[in-house]
Amino acid sequence: MRKEHNFKRGEKGQFPPSIKREGFNVKMPVKSEGLFNEARNYLVGGVNSPVRAMKPYPFFTVRGEGSRLYDVDNKSYIDYCLAYGPLILGHAYPKVVEAVREQMKKGSAYGTPTELEIKLAMKIVKAVPSAEMVRFVNTGTEATMGAIRLARGYTGRKKIIKFEGAFHGAHDYVLVKAGSGAIIHGVATSAGIPEETIKNTLLAPFNSRDAIERLVSENKDEIAAIILEPVIGNAGCILPEDGYLKFLREITSENGIMLIFDEVITGFRLSYGGAQEYFGVKPDITTLGKIAGGGLPLGIITASKEIMEDFSPIGRVYQAGTFNGNPLSMASGIAALSELEDGRVYEKINSLTDKLTSGLKDITSDLRINTKIYSIASMYQMYITDEEVYDYTTALKAEAEDFLEYEKAMLKRGPSQFECNFISYAHSQRDIEETLEKAEEALKVIK
Repeated sequence: MRKEHNFKRGEKGQFPPSIKREGFNVKMPVKSEGLFNEARNYLVGGVNSPVRAMKPYPFFTVRGEGSRLYDVDNKSYIDYCLAYGPLILGHAYPKVVEAVREQMKKGSAYGTPTELEIKLAMKIVKAVPSAEMVRFVNTGTEATMGAIRLARGYTGRKKIIKFEGAFHGAHDYVLVKAGSGAIIHGVATSAGIPEETIKNTLLAPFNSRDAIERLVSENKDEIAAIILEPVIGNAGCILPEDGYLKFLREITSENGIMLIFDEVITGFRLSYGGAQEYFGVKPDITTLGKIAGGGLPLGIITASKEIMEDFSPIGRVYQAGTFNGNPLSMASGIAALSELEDGRVYEKINSLTDKLTSGLKDITSDLRINTKIYSIASMYQMYITDEEVYDYTTALKAEAEDFLEYEKAMLKRGPSQFECNFISYAHSQRDIEETLEKAEEALKVIK
């Protein structure tokens, strides 16, 4: 389950690049610069999501094909970001493209139910151990927001627990962090979030049993849910310690607390049944997205029939959306999941991940660079540090600047974007070999 390598070099380390993009300073193609200058006149900061911002400017993509992205200057990049996880089959996967094309001929939105919603819901219920009924929404943010509302409505309680460094979308209840790593009421990560909005959000360090036991004890009969990424994928790749997810299942069950697995990233990534199948732990509520939409916008809330029927129009918890169950996303999701059902995709991508992480292990060992490499299924991250990374605080101790230098060097060395740490079915053995060649050159920059 947990693959980890430790190689010593001294005091150097790294932090996931998605957290500190403002430090990314590398010369990009000329056309991208022109587009960025124009974009700043119409888009805030020239981008539509902060994670896409980089200095002096990002490269602008014109198309994706298989394992590669192509920018406006026709420079290619081996893509390990994969739109932050959805593209497990790679860019423009033919069967997904065809499904969306055929549906588009029939219309893009109706505002009425379709059979496609039933077909995709049946696939979700069959695949995900905790799923009996489904509500389709449009994003992971909507899914976690709805899941928390459902948990509060079902339990009649107000408070939730989330973990430091875990990202559950950009809505107010979860956009919080702990002060100085203390287990306190949330401090807003963003301006515009009233203190009273997050007063019921409690924080704990990931993998800490003592913190959870203390919070549950101090807030007896007040906690509606614990929400977590079973593997924290928004601060690199932080794995649960052995038995930790089962501990959370036990303490929530004993105290009438809903356990919410945010599987927007891990769903259909760690296995066809997600992290809950992989680890053998069933949550009360699950949120899904990314892979389940086949590359189109989709969020999913799923749970037992009893819990889900607390949603309107049957129950007391209101949730609605114009594009809920959008037929394009349904068609794309059905096509994508159909390709994943027989397991051959997982066999290939997990093998390629092992090859890549083993190669990085050998390179960093030979160069005497101190690294921790964590991987699970087709997710991975390399931290340039000599300390174990088991929560957000230990991830922060790694050296961001060294990793940014490495990332810049990778972008300069031809077709390899080595960042967000996912592998797709479209990646090849040659992609991995080429990446390792460029990685060795790039790592020498920080040696």
